[in-house]
Amino acid sequence: MSLARLMNREIKKISNGTTIQEAAQIMGNQKVGSLFVEKDGQLAGILTETDIVRKAAAKGFDLKKETVESIFSKPIISIEITRPPQDAFDLMGEMGTRHLGITERGKVVGILSVRDLLIYFKKQSEPRMGID
Repeated sequence: MSLARLMNREIKKISNGTTIQEAAQIMGNQKVGSLFVEKDGQLAGILTETDIVRKAAAKGFDLKKETVESIFSKPIISIEITRPPQDAFDLMGEMGTRHLGITERGKVVGILSVRDLLIYFKKQSEPRMGID
């Protein structure tokens, strides 16, 4: 199985000038843990919940005034769409990230989260555990 079947093709983006508070509200409203960050019309990086907590809130940033420009992660850690889930899992572990950009011929076409991989591997595991 390739990552094409596991990833989310809906790319959620914000501008690098978005305030951290606005970005957090977007994440909450859309129930996502990350947003791609656009700068000058190009994807420049990714903003995650972890970025907000560790790089902004923990350091006392004014979330209403400070923009995501100062905290988003760059570059986007990515993997090609044709790769198997195990490769994505290994890359996440190696890079210490919970989100990967999924690329097709070098262009980001989606996102994969650690949660997506957990669901996939749980479905693959045997025997199934359940409540009777």
